[in-house]
Amino acid sequence: MTWRSLICFSLALAAAVSAAPVSGKVALRDSRVEDVKKRDNYSGVVISLAPVGRTVAPAPAHRCRMLQKDKTFTPHILPIVAGTTVDFPNADPIFHSAFSSYSGQIFDVGLYPPGENRSVRFTRPGIVRVFCNIHPAMSAVILVLTTPFFATTGLDGSFHIDTPPGEYDLNVFHERATDATLRSLTRRITVGEAGVELPPIVISESGYVAASHKNKYGKDYPPGSGEDPAYSAGRK
Repeated sequence: MTWRSLICFSLALAAAVSAAPVSGKVALRDSRVEDVKKRDNYSGVVISLAPVGRTVAPAPAHRCRMLQKDKTFTPHILPIVAGTTVDFPNADPIFHSAFSSYSGQIFDVGLYPPGENRSVRFTRPGIVRVFCNIHPAMSAVILVLTTPFFATTGLDGSFHIDTPPGEYDLNVFHERATDATLRSLTRRITVGEAGVELPPIVISESGYVAASHKNKYGKDYPPGSGEDPAYSAGRK
């Protein structure tokens, strides 16, 4: 299995008898993001394949990591299989407090200092939007899937998934696309022994509106959030 992730791995498919490549490219249109408009950065789109008419053996327990450094969650988009434990190590010289209060699995790891780690096991499929209770600009998405066959696009929008031959429902997740747009991209594909090269997948960001978020108490972040010296490494 090719996970296409630098920090998340699984041996779920190590015993697979055969695998066929599914590959293609994604392009983003109608974007207001400078990195997309000027540099054609099409990374961060998740392509997943759900087997049709058959079940997938449960994946063994495994872990992924979402690093907190430079007041940023890395990776920003993290696809995982349900049952995965995600570590949230704090590599900043300041305190962090990762949480998700709506959509997907709700969690709150609390406030913790530099050099420490907190972990959450995600058991329910869905979209988990992650924030920091101290730094309002920090955000990320954990996409919890029921299938181990998925990939995240690179800068050029390319993806590659190794999967056993058969029928699959192809699903697409992009943070800056509407639900209706993503539903329209769902399709059924047949993967033969030689694999399949998919036609280009074009995703429009038209209609997407970025929503503001509250802190974990459901309130607005106070002015100057994240600059309080009480959350520095020297906090007693």
